[in-house]
Amino acid sequence: MKKLRLGKIAVYVVLGLAAIPVLFPIYYGFVGAVMGPGDLATYPPALVPSSLHWQNITDVFSSVPLGRFYANSAVQAGVITVAQVVTSIFAAYAFAFLRLPAKAATFALFLATLMVPWEAIIIPNYLAISDWGLTRGGLTYLGLVLPFLASAFGTFLLRQAFMQFPSELRDAAVIDGCGHWRLLWKVIVPLSKPSIAAVGVYVFLSAWNQYFWPLILIRDAEFQTLQIGISQLNDAEAAQPGLVLAGVALSLIPTLAVVIFGQRYIVRGLTAGALR
Repeated sequence: MKKLRLGKIAVYVVLGLAAIPVLFPIYYGFVGAVMGPGDLATYPPALVPSSLHWQNITDVFSSVPLGRFYANSAVQAGVITVAQVVTSIFAAYAFAFLRLPAKAATFALFLATLMVPWEAIIIPNYLAISDWGLTRGGLTYLGLVLPFLASAFGTFLLRQAFMQFPSELRDAAVIDGCGHWRLLWKVIVPLSKPSIAAVGVYVFLSAWNQYFWPLILIRDAEFQTLQIGISQLNDAEAAQPGLVLAGVALSLIPTLAVVIFGQRYIVRGLTAGALR
């Protein structure tokens, strides 16, 4: 019993040490957001502010239209999340339950798209979006989300979760008169909420943190997303690290909230198809 307790303590110590390099940038981002210029200029860097300097946060709102940037990122991430979850549900159901010609080969080809790096297709995507005129005005929102409306990863994860359902449950639903539509939305989806939530959390975090695609696509300042907008705080002529850290801290709040409240769904969703 004593050895078991010591083993648990050792595990917690190792995990705590491993978490330090992951959590420290987040900690310093929030702490630095309320540090004064004197604390930020010290060497070695101060880890605790000598006094709270809230002006950094208020200066962010007066320096850039942060509310507009938040709204743009929320629209982009929200549309991409909903679209990928819906398309992944339909595609996963088809690959799991429908009788399709060459289904295994089609699914393998579908998964092969995961091995294509984004950098290899970003130029064709940009040329297509630009030719369609989706880089100006309100159509910019469509250009931001159009290449990301479907996901092979989400489809794979949900297919694995759907395949765990007992065949007897599906047969009973069919006998009761359930067609594919009712079987999907009345039986499969309600029982797959952890996996669907895991896909939603993963997609939202990826969409919210996009940088390169909005950077090359957006031409009008009013449609800039949060990740691009806060880069305007980094003025080369008058460096204000506290202002930059305040902007970074404000941009981290939605992602931290999603991770904290959605962590259990991520774990349950990613392990749903591990065991039969």
